[in-house]
Amino acid sequence: MAVPHRVPDLGALELLLAVIRLGSVGRAAAELGVSQPAASARIRSMERQMGVELLERSPRGSRPTEAGALVATWAQRVLDAAHEMDAGLAALPQRRGLRIMASPTVAEHLLPGWLVALDTTYPDASITLRTAGSTTVAEQVRLGKADLGFVEGARNLAGLSGTVVGSDRLVVVVASGHPWARRRSGVSAEELAAVSLILRADGTRAVLDRALASFGGTARPLVEPASTAELKAAAVSGTGPAVVSELAVFGELSGGRLVTVPVDDLDLSRPLRAVWPAGRRPSGPARDLLALIRRSRSRPAP
Repeated sequence: MAVPHRVPDLGALELLLAVIRLGSVGRAAAELGVSQPAASARIRSMERQMGVELLERSPRGSRPTEAGALVATWAQRVLDAAHEMDAGLAALPQRRGLRIMASPTVAEHLLPGWLVALDTTYPDASITLRTAGSTTVAEQVRLGKADLGFVEGARNLAGLSGTVVGSDRLVVVVASGHPWARRRSGVSAEELAAVSLILRADGTRAVLDRALASFGGTARPLVEPASTAELKAAAVSGTGPAVVSELAVFGELSGGRLVTVPVDDLDLSRPLRAVWPAGRRPSGPARDLLALIRRSRSRPAP
């Protein structure tokens, strides 16, 4: 699109509006920090460019012609739009998109609430969220393909900095008709290690392997579902025992479709961490999201 040849630059429009507002080319020139001859020459140049007379000049000062008043109205709109654009450009670094990657547990059960709260601070922020296992999340953040990651259980992640944003506990669950559901004493860690479980190959498996390391780790899984929804469906159907995040089965436990089986002397708790590239401090929406999470953790429970 060609630039309109009869539209003067912003400085000329600002000068015209100052002359009309102050009633004098001299006063307008003083306000804008230019000489009166330079201001007068610029007004004449603008009149030639537009092909209309803009000011009526007299010893008492200057006032707009009929055409000048109309041009002043348009000029004000142009300057207002320019100021709006300038403010928008200044804010662009704060409006950049936030790329998040998270493990399924965090993505499904914690992040939705956090992102709704973040929207009050960054209503126009472009936020993308992808879900993957903790190992993949860490790798993508390390490669710079995500600004912020949320992982389960991991403690020492090379090339990444992080902070704990929550905690979770793995639970062993079975359908109400499963024999383990009727056991008063639960199961031992050794027994759990020997049983084939419904188990996803993600952070859950890593935490369970560490907890059962003295018993040789976990047995070969009975089923390795592709999603938490598939895992819960298999457990509810009675396929076998499953190990899953307590957050993920809250509804099934409350409704009685699944039953928790206690495991003797086994700590299956795990921290949930936010991670970002080492040596860089999160900024913009990422920084505010972390601050929001910290505030929510420190708030006393109702």
